[in-house]
Amino acid sequence: MAMKMKVGLLLPHFGAEASYEKILKGCQKAEEYGFDSVWVRDHLVFEPHGMEGTDNTHYDCFVVLAAIAALTQKLILGTGTVIAHRHPIYTAQLFASLSALAGGRTICGIGQGTFAHEFSAAGWPASNEDRFGQCKETAEVMRQLWYQEGPVAHQGQYYNFENVALKPKPVEEIPIWYGGSSPASCRRAVDYCDGWMPGRIPLATFQKLIGYLHKLCDGQGRPMVTTGAIPITSVAKERDAALTDLPLKALINEGNTNRPWWVKPASGTFSRIDDIEGMLLWGTPADIVEVTKKYEAAGLDHVCYDLRFRYKDWFEQLDLLGSEVLPKLRG
Repeated sequence: MAMKMKVGLLLPHFGAEASYEKILKGCQKAEEYGFDSVWVRDHLVFEPHGMEGTDNTHYDCFVVLAAIAALTQKLILGTGTVIAHRHPIYTAQLFASLSALAGGRTICGIGQGTFAHEFSAAGWPASNEDRFGQCKETAEVMRQLWYQEGPVAHQGQYYNFENVALKPKPVEEIPIWYGGSSPASCRRAVDYCDGWMPGRIPLATFQKLIGYLHKLCDGQGRPMVTTGAIPITSVAKERDAALTDLPLKALINEGNTNRPWWVKPASGTFSRIDDIEGMLLWGTPADIVEVTKKYEAAGLDHVCYDLRFRYKDWFEQLDLLGSEVLPKLRG
């Protein structure tokens, strides 16, 4: 049976291997292969996660997406996720402009971000409570500016303004997805967003939280939100070669240190690569197809392959996914 789930790529716009050649040529190839979407991260003061190395190169997400919009016709342009360290009038203007430039095809992934120091650097309150509050209020302000006719006035906890009109308006509705992998992120997604998009998350935990999302949506009498995921991905002709350059110990141990809500394996401790199935997609094209289909069966609507540990081999990865994975998923 052909797959209905959409398939995207996280772009190489950050870290030691970031380059506009990879970004732009890669997007053109991705569109030729038939990928549905491309995605970017957002940072104001980029500090790589420990397992990512130390290079803090980071091309701005909106500049990258604008360049891609001018070169492509079909690719959906998504943020995974944009952080609320900008004033929401400015963020709304950026997304509306991107929508106008791209002829629609825009998804606003939004989140509170990992690093408090980025909010401090921008002069905003940096507590978790404040960052969550700013994120929700940003989504509210953006929708007012995108869809309300005439000037907008807003009186909120963090932002206050009067007589602001936005033009151009988005070409089509811009869905807002909440980025996060915890039960609390599910609640926020159902509270004020159109979708939920965790980053790396094991398949067993994803399945459990999909059930929780259904329960939350039913409780609010609303349709089920759209679901996405951004698994770390590494593909190779030979299975073991896909593990080259992966920080495997750090990835496996993440559930023991930073993710207490993850569903633990039978042993009670994350210790084997099989324990993080879904968080890490690795192996041959056939292996990637197999686990991607498991994700779809679990209720995933949109997968974004995160190749950050294989950006050195970006075009090879893109060709394997485009020529051998996508046809099998859609055939």
